[in-house]
Amino acid sequence: MARPRFRFQSRFQSRFRSRSPKGRVRISAVPLRRSLLLRLLAVSALVSVCSITATAWVVVQTTAVVLSRERGQALADDARIYDTLLGYAATHPGWDGVRPTVDRLARSAGHRIVLLGEDGRLLADSESDRNRPFQRPQQTTAVIDPLAVAPELDKNAADGSRTGTERIDPRAVGPFKLSGRDSERLTRTAKRTVLCLREFGDIRSHVQMSPAGRPKVVVTDPGGMSALGEQHCSGTGLTDPTPSETEALEALTSLVNACLAGREAEGVRLAVDGSWEPLTRHAPPESTVLSCLTTSRSQQLAPYVAPAALLYVSSPGRTATTFFDLSSENRLHIAGWAAAVLVVTVTVTTLTGIRLVKPLRTLTGAAMRMEAGEPSPSVVVRGGDEIAKLSAAFNSMSQRREQLESARRDMTNDIAHELRTPVSNIRGWLEAVEDGLARPDADLVSSLLGQALQLQHIVDDLRDLSAAEAGELRPVPEPVQVVELLSATAVANRATATAAGVTLTVVDDGPVVVMADPVRIRQMIGNLVSNAIRYTPAGGSVTLSARVEPDTVVIDVADTGTGIAADELPHIFDRFWRAEKSRSRQSGGSGLGLAIVRRLAEAHQGTVTVVSTPNVGSTFTLRLPRQAGRTA
Repeated sequence: MARPRFRFQSRFQSRFRSRSPKGRVRISAVPLRRSLLLRLLAVSALVSVCSITATAWVVVQTTAVVLSRERGQALADDARIYDTLLGYAATHPGWDGVRPTVDRLARSAGHRIVLLGEDGRLLADSESDRNRPFQRPQQTTAVIDPLAVAPELDKNAADGSRTGTERIDPRAVGPFKLSGRDSERLTRTAKRTVLCLREFGDIRSHVQMSPAGRPKVVVTDPGGMSALGEQHCSGTGLTDPTPSETEALEALTSLVNACLAGREAEGVRLAVDGSWEPLTRHAPPESTVLSCLTTSRSQQLAPYVAPAALLYVSSPGRTATTFFDLSSENRLHIAGWAAAVLVVTVTVTTLTGIRLVKPLRTLTGAAMRMEAGEPSPSVVVRGGDEIAKLSAAFNSMSQRREQLESARRDMTNDIAHELRTPVSNIRGWLEAVEDGLARPDADLVSSLLGQALQLQHIVDDLRDLSAAEAGELRPVPEPVQVVELLSATAVANRATATAAGVTLTVVDDGPVVVMADPVRIRQMIGNLVSNAIRYTPAGGSVTLSARVEPDTVVIDVADTGTGIAADELPHIFDRFWRAEKSRSRQSGGSGLGLAIVRRLAEAHQGTVTVVSTPNVGSTFTLRLPRQAGRTA
């Protein structure tokens, strides 16, 4: 019987395509008002007009542009002067020796630089030798305070995003400054680590020094650094705090905890890298900790940095001159260039549009052929631009569509094949009862009930698999004692294993906890155990065990069954696939259990793998993150 067509498909076909007498798809001509080429021409003309207008406006505003450039240069000079003096203040307890630095900056920038204390006392003046009195302006250029960096002049945070402890200049390290001996010792260790990484795995890295004199190994390509290399080459003591750092950190921690106690908050433990962790389960608010940390760091660093000073930068005024005037000759010159730009833009756009429209029409024709039912139509891909990428994507989509259609047909056949046996058995026995050839005794009812349960099992598996593949399964994670779950699963399957002559064992190596959906993890382990029992002959054994690896919980289900051939292993988690097709019906499996296990593992951000040797046995390994299901 012919497949019915949807109404919207008929409308789509009548609007966008028509058929020639030979059945070929003919693409209808695009109306001129909808033509991509015409729209490109209109856009190019509009862009050209806007460009010409903008150019004329720029010419008129030349003086403003020059002034803006001078202002930008002045801001750049101010930022450089500010950063240099800020660095001096962060590394000196006073301003006594700042005069040479001020003179050097004044010579390089061509400005007069004056530093005043907050009490109005003159700290340094680059022109004090010229006997030119300094007239203090009403507005200060900047306030130099290493404990309160000005975001608008900070080159490391020009967007003004510094807040909290970030407003303390990183060069202000105070008591955290390493001694020359400690810095030299740690530098040697860091260099040995860099050499080890290079020799171990050709891992590129370098040593980076912090303002406190502490070296740090920076890997150029962190993605290429293996965990083995990191463990093998980790520098002993490279990240451990020195005695001086420990003493300074303890003092800072005391100040922070005193501040928190004054705000009725629990104390914290600080690390050298600036991170913190609560001392109790009742963690104080992060904003409160950051506020106290800022206040405490400022209090600790105050004796080691120079006091705040007022910075004044001045220079003789410079008059900007225009380099272009709007005379009649210049207006004619602008009009000529505007016309030339318009002609070139339209010409280039026309040629580009023609070249662009041609492959688009080819893609449209292929799409129409696909809609008409042609299997896997494709287009020729030329070049490497966006149209070529679109063509390649279309070819990939066409092939994928054919693969999905083939998979759909195979799935439909598989489902029909799986449902046919229990349905046929139920129908046959019911017809036999109806015709008087069989009696509806207890054995017959039990047999029909078993067939109905098998049918329900297949339907339930199909529903779970469909929901997992559609992403509709949302695990609800909670702490799960894995060993207890393995024991409960073994008890639930003990009767089946005993009837099959299979020994079921759980290895208990200590408590193992994982964050997972208890219902779904029980379903995964149950499917693996029932599968192992099904394919293990009498006298064999099935062993369940669990262990903990870094950030991962590993669950193994090992059997001494018939095993799986190497060429069949890639298909073991496919739906409706069985290793022993000759005994699949008697085993009672739906062929969906392992496929469900894989989908449920993926829903927990985990994996399931198998290692098997024919006539020896198989081991299915389920790996789940210890924090599976938690939002980062």
